[in-house]
Amino acid sequence: GRIHTSYNQAATSTGRLSSSEPNLQNIPVRTEEGRMIREAFIGEGDNLILSADYSQVELRLMAHIAEEPALIEAFAAGEDIHARTASEIFAGGGKPTPEMRRRAKTINFGLIYGMSAHGLSQALGIDHKEAQDYIDLYFSRYPRVKLYMESIVAAAREKGYVETIFGRRMPLPEINSSNFMVRQAAEREAINAPLQGSAADVIKRAMIAVEKAMAQERLASRMIMQVHDELVFEVAPGELDEVRELAEREMEGAASLKVRLKVDASHGKNWAEAH
Repeated sequence: GRIHTSYNQAATSTGRLSSSEPNLQNIPVRTEEGRMIREAFIGEGDNLILSADYSQVELRLMAHIAEEPALIEAFAAGEDIHARTASEIFAGGGKPTPEMRRRAKTINFGLIYGMSAHGLSQALGIDHKEAQDYIDLYFSRYPRVKLYMESIVAAAREKGYVETIFGRRMPLPEINSSNFMVRQAAEREAINAPLQGSAADVIKRAMIAVEKAMAQERLASRMIMQVHDELVFEVAPGELDEVRELAEREMEGAASLKVRLKVDASHGKNWAEAH
């Protein structure tokens, strides 16, 4: 009488778990249909649903791996990282508008995925030169991010693989391809894979730690889903505060970085309410 997904350990190149039959990791958060589907995910009886989600884990990993002082400082101060980037790039250090923040968010996440000026121009609906100017300005503010990107691509060309922060290797057989498009795609993967792969390692370590802690505490609650950077729990009556505190503690302690791993947890009668 319950839905069960299958989690696949070795289906993605970065090491993230994938979900199938049914795929529970691709249900939209922001659309009305997605919210309605999530409302169908309910706990048994009086059980609640608790969602514990890593906040901007790949950007935090970028700050750690690139050792970028401006990003480390921003995260340490608890700043809105997209507003910080928007202020640096668009507002001359002043207060950015919501539109500036939206553009900065696209740049922050786009560059993590090795996005080119062409890709950014399409994402923001601007011309190629303006997109390149934004990227140049971003790298002038965060120079160690550019250094990381250049050095990781060079290392991948030499070794044929990249590694997560825990040393797990991800092969890149196309990194020296004679085909420009194929090689460029592999270069983008070389930039992103250590970040996405490290995020995958972090949440797997967290899942093991959470499971162990829940068993030690003899809780009736259960961890029921993993959706990339999010763990979802079915919480028994009277255990909400304990499960929330345990999830936050174990997830934030899953790796020791130069910036804090931050977890946002919320609950509700169903999965939609828990977001």
